[in-house]
Amino acid sequence: MKILVIEDNESVSSMIELFFSKEGIEGEFVKDGREGLKRAREGSWDCLIIDWMLPGMEGIMICRKLRAENYSGPIIMLTAKDSESDQVLGLEMGADDYVTKPFSPLTLMARIKAVTRRYSTHTAEAEQPGIVKTNHFIINQNTREVLLDGKPIQNLTPKEFDLLLHFAQHPKQVFSREQLLERVWGFDFYGDDRTVDVHIKRLRTKIATDTQPFFHTVWGVGYRFDETVGDST
Repeated sequence: MKILVIEDNESVSSMIELFFSKEGIEGEFVKDGREGLKRAREGSWDCLIIDWMLPGMEGIMICRKLRAENYSGPIIMLTAKDSESDQVLGLEMGADDYVTKPFSPLTLMARIKAVTRRYSTHTAEAEQPGIVKTNHFIINQNTREVLLDGKPIQNLTPKEFDLLLHFAQHPKQVFSREQLLERVWGFDFYGDDRTVDVHIKRLRTKIATDTQPFFHTVWGVGYRFDETVGDST
């Protein structure tokens, strides 16, 4: 595994570098934001780890620029900012995960494995047209069948299936009600946007477990699909 770390704190970088060496990970470390963006564009990386506050260019801007250029690899943000609004902003700018300082190397490694596993799954989907796989779901767009942890879910309405599919294709991305109406219901939908709330509630009832809600409300913004919250696997 080859990972680019853009982090100006030498103690944090040293800790990560030491752990990488034990895990057999090839790491490259950059302290400046602009240089980090340049290296991200030039290299082939299994994962990018980017600190939020950097000299030259903030990590959030690096993330935003890379996603605007259709960079498709996994990105993990490191930051001391721990408010929900900061986390939402990081995810909206294109980060796949968010690790708050201080953190343990084991926690960071678990996040790296999780995001790279998801991206590997999505890459494999290109060889299986119409199949979307996540940590818990297998969704067949051709037959409109859904498996949750290997067991079929048979009582989804057509729109519930479409909504679940959309979220599974965009893990951890936050969507407003208006965006969901536009993308799932279509431009010609003229109903109340609260219909999204109703469908999310029904999906939660049908698929959520005691430890895994899957759908998360981001207050004042909308909803996101996240299989890592509450997951012990």
